[in-house]
Formats: sequence, C-alpha cells, structure tokens
Amino acid sequence: MATKAEKPTTTPPATPTREITQEMQRSYLEYAMSVIVSRALPDVRDGLKPVHRRILWGMWEGGNAAGSKLRKSANTVGEVMGRYHPHGDSAIYDALVRMAQDFSLRYPLVQGQGNFGNIDGDAAAAMRYTEARLAVIANDILGDIEKDTVDFRPNYDNSRKEPVVLPTKIPNLLVNGSMGIAVGMATNIPPHNLGEVLDALMYLADHPDANTKDLMQFVKGPDFPTGGTIYNEKDILTAYATGKGPVIARGTAEIKEAKRGFQIIITEIPYQVVKSDFIRRIAELVKDKKVEGIKDVRDESAKDIRIVIELKMDAFPKKVLNALYKYTELQKTFHFNMLALSNGIQPEVMGLKTLLEHFLEHRRQVVIRRSKFELERAKERAHILEGLSQALQHIDAIIETIKKSATREEAHVNLVKKFKLSDRQATAILEMQLQRLAGLERKKIEDELEEKRKRIAYLEALLKSPRKLLEVVIQEFKEMREAYADERRTKVIKSTLREIGDEELVPEEDALFMLTHGGYIKRLPPDDLRAQKRGGKGLIGIATKEEDVVSHFFIANTHDSIMFFTNSGKVFQVKGYEVPEAARQAKGRAIANFIQVSGTDQITAVVRIPKDQRGQYLFMSTTRGVIKKVPVDAFSHVRKGGILAINLRSDDRLGWVTRTSGEDQVILTTAQGSAIRFSEKDVRSMGRTASGVAGIRLEDGDAVIGSDVIPSKAEKGYRLLALMANGYGKCTALDQYKVQKRGGRGILTAKITTKTGPLVSAHVVNEEHLDIIAVSQKGNVIRTAVKGIPVISRATQGVRVMRLQQGDALALVVVI
Repeated sequence: MATKAEKPTTTPPATPTREITQEMQRSYLEYAMSVIVSRALPDVRDGLKPVHRRILWGMWEGGNAAGSKLRKSANTVGEVMGRYHPHGDSAIYDALVRMAQDFSLRYPLVQGQGNFGNIDGDAAAAMRYTEARLAVIANDILGDIEKDTVDFRPNYDNSRKEPVVLPTKIPNLLVNGSMGIAVGMATNIPPHNLGEVLDALMYLADHPDANTKDLMQFVKGPDFPTGGTIYNEKDILTAYATGKGPVIARGTAEIKEAKRGFQIIITEIPYQVVKSDFIRRIAELVKDKKVEGIKDVRDESAKDIRIVIELKMDAFPKKVLNALYKYTELQKTFHFNMLALSNGIQPEVMGLKTLLEHFLEHRRQVVIRRSKFELERAKERAHILEGLSQALQHIDAIIETIKKSATREEAHVNLVKKFKLSDRQATAILEMQLQRLAGLERKKIEDELEEKRKRIAYLEALLKSPRKLLEVVIQEFKEMREAYADERRTKVIKSTLREIGDEELVPEEDALFMLTHGGYIKRLPPDDLRAQKRGGKGLIGIATKEEDVVSHFFIANTHDSIMFFTNSGKVFQVKGYEVPEAARQAKGRAIANFIQVSGTDQITAVVRIPKDQRGQYLFMSTTRGVIKKVPVDAFSHVRKGGILAINLRSDDRLGWVTRTSGEDQVILTTAQGSAIRFSEKDVRSMGRTASGVAGIRLEDGDAVIGSDVIPSKAEKGYRLLALMANGYGKCTALDQYKVQKRGGRGILTAKITTKTGPLVSAHVVNEEHLDIIAVSQKGNVIRTAVKGIPVISRATQGVRVMRLQQGDALALVVVI
C-alpha cells in the first residue's frame, strides 16, 4: 500500500533579536525627529511649519489666491488633508485660523471672512461657516514657485508633489514669528516689523561683517501685533546675539480723571494675553484683596481694546497700576528661543544675524534657480524664433519644399535636411499660420528675437556675477518694503524698566509747565504765548474741563527735578522731561500718570530743583501763617508714593514752597492787604516731619495768599508786585516794607475794595523780571511786561492789569 508523501517541513528565518533599551532608543529617536522635522519646528528659510506650508500651497494650487473668490474653509481643509497632510481636519483648520488672525500674526497670510476667533480666546466658527483665501502678502511668499525655484518631493501617498520650502520674498520667520513644542526642544520667536527686517537684510547684504549691534540700528526689537511696550536694550541685544533670553513687555495704560475719581484705561495688552482671562484675573485680585482701590472693571472694547478700571476716591492710581503690572499679565516676560530648522533637517538656535544670513542665502538661491529657468526658456524661445526668422527669409523655398513633400513627416525631414534646421524649428515652421507672413507679423518676430537675445545676455551676465545677483535680491527687498511695510506698533524703551527714561537723550531746554486744579499737567515752549499790552483780554492758554481752573503756571528746564507739594504736606518728584509736551489749547495729561497723589489731595506748590544744585533750603508757608525751613538735601530721595514735607494742623494747608540760600529775607502777604518782611535767619533749619513756627499773626477771616523770597543781595529796584481778584495790580518798592521779626501782624500793602477784590497773588520782582503771565480761572492768559505796571505806594488800589469777562477772576501769576 502506497503511503502519502510527507510534506517537507521548512523553518522560518530567525528574527534578529535586540536589547529592548536599544529598540526603545531607536524608536523614540525616529519619533522625535519626525515631530521635530515634520510637525513642530519652522524652516529658517520660509518660516513655516509643514502644515502651514501645505495650507498655503494647497490654496495656491487650487486657485484660491488673493483676488480670487472666497472659498469655504472646509473645502480648503479637505483638499489639504486629502492631498498633503493626513493628520486630521482640526489640526489643519486651527492652523488656517491662526494665519488669518491679526492679533496672532503681525502680517496675516490668510484673508478670512466670518468668525475666526478673537483676542478674548473665543474659538473660531466651524469650518463649514467660514470662508478664506490667501492674503495679498502670501502672493509674494509663493510667487515664482512655478519657475523651479524650490525642490519638490512626493506627498504621503506618492500621488502628487509638494514643495520642500516656499520661495518667499518675505522674511516670514522673523516677521510673523513662530511657536512650537517638539520633543526635548521648543521654539519661541516673536513677530517683527517688516520694514525694519528688510532694512537689516539690505544692510547685511552690503555689510556681511556687520554684528548684532549694527543690525539693531534697524531691528529695534519685536513688534507685536497687539502693540505694547518692551524694555531694556541690553536684554534685547542679548536675545538677538545668542538666540535666547527674556524681554519684558507691558501693555499700554493711562490714568485719567473721571467725574468720581480716577480711571485706569488700558488700550493695549501684551502679545498672547487672552483679554477675558486678564480681566478675570483682575477681578480675582480684587476679591482676594491683593489689589486695593479698584471699584469696578469694564470691558468697553469694540474694534480696539479698551478696558476701564474705576478707582475708589481714596485710591492711589499709580500704586494700583503698579500692582496690576506686578500681579497680572499687563506686564509679561517674552522668552526668546529662536530655534529653527537649518537646511530643512537640522534644529539650530540662531541669533538675529544668523537668521538673516540664512534668509539672504535662500533668496540668493531662489534668484539663481529662477534665472536659470528663465534663461533656459529664453534660449528655447530664441531657438524657435531663429528658425521662424530663417524661414521668413527663404519663405518661397520653404513653401516649395513643403509643396513637393508627400506627407507632413516627409516635409519635416526635407526642411531639416535642406535648411539645416532642428526638429523643433522645423515643427514650428510647419505649424506657422499664413498670417505670420504679413509684414507686421514678420516685424514682431524680429523684435521678439532681439528682445530674447538681450534677455539671454542679461541672465548670463547675472548668473556670472555674485554682485549683480545680490543687487537683484536687494531690489526685491525694496519692492517688498514699499508694498507692505508699515509703522511699528510696539514701543521700545532703551532703558531698563526701573528707569523712567533715558535722560541723556533728552535735550536740555526751558519750557512752560501748566497745572490745573483738577490735576492736569502739560509742557509747552515759552514762545507759544505771545506778549500783549497791559489791559488786553488775553488768549486761551489751556482747554479746561467744566469747573476746572488753572492752579500753577511755571517755567523749568526739562532736566530739572520738579517737586509737587500738596495741601496735606506731602511732596512728590518727577523730571521735567517726563511731562509730555502738548499743544497750547490741549488739556494735558492727568498728574496721576506721574505721581501717586490721592484723589483727596490738591497740589498747592511746585518747586524746580536744577540738576546738581544742593546746599540750599526749601522755605514753606501755610495759609494759616506757619513757616518752616528744610534743607533741600532732605528731599534727595523722594519715593514714587511721596514723602511727608511738613506736619500740619487739621485746619491748615501747605500753600507755598520756595528755594532760599539761608541768607535771604521772606515776605508774606495776606488776602486783606497785610504784609510782613523778616529775615530767613529768624527761622531755624528743621527736619522734614517738623510742624514749623509762626510767620504772621492773622486777623479773623484773613489768610496768607503769597509767600516770596527777597534775595540776600537784593539792591535798589526790587519791589512787591501785588495782583487782585478783579484784575487790578501794582508794584511797591521794597524799601517801604521795614524788616520785622517773624510772628507779627505786618503792615498795610494794598487798599482792598469791592472794585479790586481781595489780593490773590504777590511776588517779589526787579528789573530783570521782564514779563508776567497772568491766568484767569477760566483759562484766559495774558503776557505783559513788568515795567508796564506802575510803582506806587502801599496804601493804593493799583491799576487794571487784565480785563476779565463777567464772572471770571484772576487765578494766578507767574513772573518770567
């Protein structure tokens, strides 16, 4: 019995074994490189991650460029996912949305229609509701891609080709920045101003040895789409030199006075801060009592950001604002980490110069490849035109040859053989229409041939000359700058955050400073107020709010320290240049923007301390006749929140503060027409917190309205200028005022009547004082010569100095 043949047994080949640690290392490395190269990091050349590049290419390829009809976002997402990026529609749509957000990208690459999200953190509408197309600037990111300017590679299923990098004329990596978290590394590149980056590229092209500091002549710092302010040139330089480093950014906030206290108005917030989260954080701080003085927070934003923070009446506005900087994202640190892919595969942390060099080389290669492509096409066309030109010169023989040929193929062979043409030239001749035989058409062929020969010569010369190639690159940068550059949005402060400004860059010049009772201050050039004759009606010197009046008008240098004394006896200090210059009729800025004065305090005296001037005294006088002398050095370190200058009784207020030498005399004047003159030496030097001593004894209902200094070297010609509420004034020689001991009742200095009104101001003047500037309660200002005011005796009414309107009264006088 035959037995069934047994099947031969085969042993499968043994699988090579590996240590699990080696396998995990290899697999993890492959995964990490895939994330780094294919997902998370941008290419240094076009500044794009693969998903963004595929979206732009997909829209360009599909005819969805700028100027085309808007197309549903779902259509774009579907095409990109099906052709190039099979990683899910949500990832593609999120990337598309971000490229359309003007608060995320400095120069959006996609133009969207519909709800594409907002700065409050609200998500975009579903892709089936929104529409999009490429923004105009994206045309210059993809332009010339059809001219073999970049390499292409197969897509994920090898059915199509996609660009490895885009031939962008825009330095997109720096201009729009980039964020991404890869495996073991991350990138964080801020947006920049396009005009500044292009200027730096053009400079670097001509000066390849330039260093980072040279380039920062053009690139001042990041330029965030949300504006704000960044600080410290040294930190920015470090970040640009090394590719890493922190830079402090702040939003834009201003303190303004409202009907019931002060407000903090926030009009810009730092980059990447979600507005709704920011407001919620403020509410939490108020609830937890970490920030005190806030009454209400409102979001009044429409197209532009406007967050209104209402403050309580007793709040210190500057102190509240500082707390917001400290505890909220109104102040934020942006950490530079300029990591990008070099040559498309190698992650590298790059400084500003390296980034610009990579882009410059990319553009050079694009121009080379484009020129080679155009040269090849020009030569091909010139070759055809040469054949057509030759045919037109021998047209009868050409026609005869074609007529004698039995077939098209035979005619083709005969033409090549008889006239020594190439196959392409012979084909073009056979396809030539009879209308090309017309004289004008023949001329067009000759002209086109000449143009192509010139183009070929130009392109050949261009490819042989590195300098000419660079000039083409620079010219294209100029074109991009003209087309897209705009003003910087983010302000750059060169000094550190602790410093208010760079004093060395502020010119030293005298200026007029005007302060209102309501707390508004401004600085303007002295020439803004023209001189007028005595008795004139004046001109409008400041736009005041309803019920607001001018309280101080003084002259100081921009480098002087200006001390503000309040009725409660506190003193604050700012530099002259910190007060912004304004137009003559402008209202100015709230003083609370510069000092932490409370809503209940009123500034009653202003003293300027020239730079490096010490060793003198500040002489203080109150409305109740109390006086005090304190060394200027005691106020060398005035805190932002102010310090105490004098201890006052509850019914008294600090009214006047002047500088003295220690050897001067002082004269006090009252509203009812009394005056007392005494030596400064009668008052001993005191500490800041002392209460002072009696200067003059007052009658019931009387009060001090003026306190001024008579210099120790005062000679003949000094006099007391007294101004009254109804616009009357006079000068009286000082020798009519005997020197007394402090604390007396004084002597008569003016005859007070209903016509003149009470005294409102008194000043010591001499022949060197050329003009006075008088300001009424309604803001009318007149400038007139001191010598135009007559010198008369003490017990007189004076003459009219300023003609006032009905219901107006003199507020103050400054002597120049």
